[in-house]
Amino acid sequence: MMKPINDLVSVARGMLPADLVLKNAKVFNGFTGEFIAQDVAIVKGWIAGVGNYTGIEELDLAGKYITPGFIDGHVHIESSLVSPAEFARALVACGTTTVMADPHEIANVAGVDGIRYILAASEYLPLNVYIMLPSCVPTSRLENAGANLAATHLKEFIHHPRVLGLGEMMDYPGVLAQDSTVLEKIYLADGKIIDGHSPGLTDKDLTAYIAAGIRSDHECMKPAEALEKLAQGMFIMLREGSAAKNLLNLLPILNRYTARRCFFATDDRHPEDLITVGHINYMVKLASEAGTDLATVLQMATINTARYFHLDDVGAIAPGYHADILAFPDLSVWQPELVLKDGHIVAREGRTTVTVPKIDDTVVRDTVHLGRVEQGQLRIDAVSSWARVIGLVPYELITETLEMEMPVSDGELRIDAAEDLLKIAVFERHNRTGNVGVGILKGLGLRSGAIATTIAHDSHNLVVVGASDEDMIAAVQEINRVQGGITLVREGRVLGTLPLPLAGLMSDRNIYTVREELAALQQLARSLGVKECYDPFMTLAFLSLPVIPSLKLTDKGLVDVNQHRIVPVCISNEEQ
Repeated sequence: MMKPINDLVSVARGMLPADLVLKNAKVFNGFTGEFIAQDVAIVKGWIAGVGNYTGIEELDLAGKYITPGFIDGHVHIESSLVSPAEFARALVACGTTTVMADPHEIANVAGVDGIRYILAASEYLPLNVYIMLPSCVPTSRLENAGANLAATHLKEFIHHPRVLGLGEMMDYPGVLAQDSTVLEKIYLADGKIIDGHSPGLTDKDLTAYIAAGIRSDHECMKPAEALEKLAQGMFIMLREGSAAKNLLNLLPILNRYTARRCFFATDDRHPEDLITVGHINYMVKLASEAGTDLATVLQMATINTARYFHLDDVGAIAPGYHADILAFPDLSVWQPELVLKDGHIVAREGRTTVTVPKIDDTVVRDTVHLGRVEQGQLRIDAVSSWARVIGLVPYELITETLEMEMPVSDGELRIDAAEDLLKIAVFERHNRTGNVGVGILKGLGLRSGAIATTIAHDSHNLVVVGASDEDMIAAVQEINRVQGGITLVREGRVLGTLPLPLAGLMSDRNIYTVREELAALQQLARSLGVKECYDPFMTLAFLSLPVIPSLKLTDKGLVDVNQHRIVPVCISNEEQ
């Protein structure tokens, strides 16, 4: 959007009336931290001035508090389970007007076509969608993804006006080892932002990682870790997502010096949370209710994020900034009554008031390409009666490495759902390789049936867990039929399915329908015994991520994450 400089100058000086003036509101000044009773003059989507103004149209906001639109510093749109258009509808109703999106998930499925789709689908939305190019596709060499993106593939996008840099650099071992393929991506992003992802990295390894040009981290769980990174010049994203919730733990790091280098991010936000809890507005509510200075909280939700990403015309209500503005009845609820995007009302009372365009999404459909699917692929040959078992940890994404004695029959390890032992498998679903990794899972609580999904971080193969091989195969076949999604099967009968035809990650329906169908599947999973301490689908999705300790499963087999290698399920007599 071209800035109308002549009009802005004339209106700012009072020589011309504004297109729209927001009258009598208490305006948050992100530079001074004050709410001041002023008018806001808007011309062609831009703020001309804040003070005393008249306009062709005037909107009286007496008694209201207005702030800049909120900004999410790091989010994966795909985790909302809906298209970018539906994602935008949900976010603007919560007061988020700008996001930094990392299309890492869809890139693992569809490669450069996935990135092109996200750019095209986010072009004409009532939401600023900036892109951080995915830096680690695939995440690990211990799995097969739908693509393998090198710097040469990302070069196509690096100069796009909405591409701000390189997304979370998860391969910190590659950075430290000066892996040429990793460094090529860092060189490609020279002069742009490079986001980090370095949980637990410390001392000289952290220093080396930062020295490579990586400037932020959203994976801190404890204050000490965040403070060490702040002290070496990093920006810290305080995260509150649907999976990882670190905001309240990190609030103690904030002081007059550190707060300006901190801002908010959600990372992953699911439909239920977006609709019932909110987005960045919920983080503002949490932080302010916890006693954090309100001006500091609002700066972290707006101008701090904009400054980190070198966006000089969003994040403030000031002359020459985009007219992305929220109006609140008070400073407690944090559900905006009114949302303006580029000077136009796009949401009222929690509901989006604009239609969003649809685009051709053919390129990210029909992405489930399985090889053969047979019950025999789930067999675990017994070289002994002892096995490595993935042990779930309540409310955590990490797992334990258990060693358990298992029943053996016909030379095969057998599972027993009555003992809370299930079989888990990951089917490669991108290139018909026929790869299937099989393991044993303890702790989920499923008593019968099977659950399968193509949301399987980060390569998004097809992961299935079940009490019987027959139901597991039936669930895989159902996912293949709908070309991606989530399904529950019992005694060979499909109990319920949520189709996710866009890359096997997103629905093509509205977010309210997706929420209802997902809730119904949750209830079905509980009826089959899944414990309350586990989200059945989120838990399953992260059991295939081979970068979170300690034992995970990919299409290549059981992964000892700490040793970064494939290990056999069955423990040989020599290993015992």
